[in-house]
Amino acid sequence: MSDALKISVVICTYNRADYIADAMDSLYHQTLDRKAFEAIIVNNNSTDNTKEVCLNYIAEHADANFYFLEEQQQGASFARNKGASIVRSPLLCFLDDDAIADKDYLERIVNFFEHHSDAGGLGGRIIPKYIPEEPKWMSYYVSSLVGNFDYSKEVSVFTNGKYPIESNMVIRTKDFFEVNGFNVALPGVVGTLRIGGEGKEFFYKLIALGKKIYYDPAIRVQHIVEVKKLTKEYMYRVASGIGRGERRRVLAISKFAFIKKNIEYIFKLGASIILAIKYSLQGHPAKAWPVIQFRIDAIKGLLNH
Repeated sequence: MSDALKISVVICTYNRADYIADAMDSLYHQTLDRKAFEAIIVNNNSTDNTKEVCLNYIAEHADANFYFLEEQQQGASFARNKGASIVRSPLLCFLDDDAIADKDYLERIVNFFEHHSDAGGLGGRIIPKYIPEEPKWMSYYVSSLVGNFDYSKEVSVFTNGKYPIESNMVIRTKDFFEVNGFNVALPGVVGTLRIGGEGKEFFYKLIALGKKIYYDPAIRVQHIVEVKKLTKEYMYRVASGIGRGERRRVLAISKFAFIKKNIEYIFKLGASIILAIKYSLQGHPAKAWPVIQFRIDAIKGLLNH
């Protein structure tokens, strides 16, 4: 560990040449002194010019602690673990390669842990930045698939199985290694297949150790969402990936846990139908079917389709 460094940021990237420089730039212009943080960019087999963009940015901003790594095993869990393996500070933050952090993002995180000695983890607000604009069919419930996250209007402790999202999460570095990092059996995106739930499983392990996980809505990032990419195939991949990850996670616990998860998903499908009817009656029919489709796709993933 370095005495000067207060926090390390890991950004895993895959084919994000158009946005990775903006993510890095949002860190470079933080209110926190550049000597107090490091940023580790992990390239996960990008086939575009992401690597070139990252290396050029690092070369042009030599006064910051930016580092570049490669991870050949495909999947966010592999890449995040690789980045975490070289961090030199007591706090470990994960950010997405298409996220833009508020200017005081890191300063707020450091201050939070200094004033909350009992905090084992921290999550913050994720605000979708739709390009060019939010589609009419998007609703609050479906927007979670594109990163929208707002757990509470004030600082609070996560309860009832809730947890931070991987694209805006912070833990103590020692705790990350105590739970052996992210479970690579839940790797995230691998080619056209998505097996999600790595963040959920990670925080469940921390909570099982008695760690208190906080949420602070003032710790914010914007998440770029290109509307043209929100095709039926894309939405299916994300939603089914949630179910696919839950299948792996709960089957590792027991068959009974898997049966309970099936019942939970059926209940959520029923709730989505009621919600769709409500949207239609309120004059927002375009929002109705996507809510139901989300739950159908998640069930398909849970059943391993």
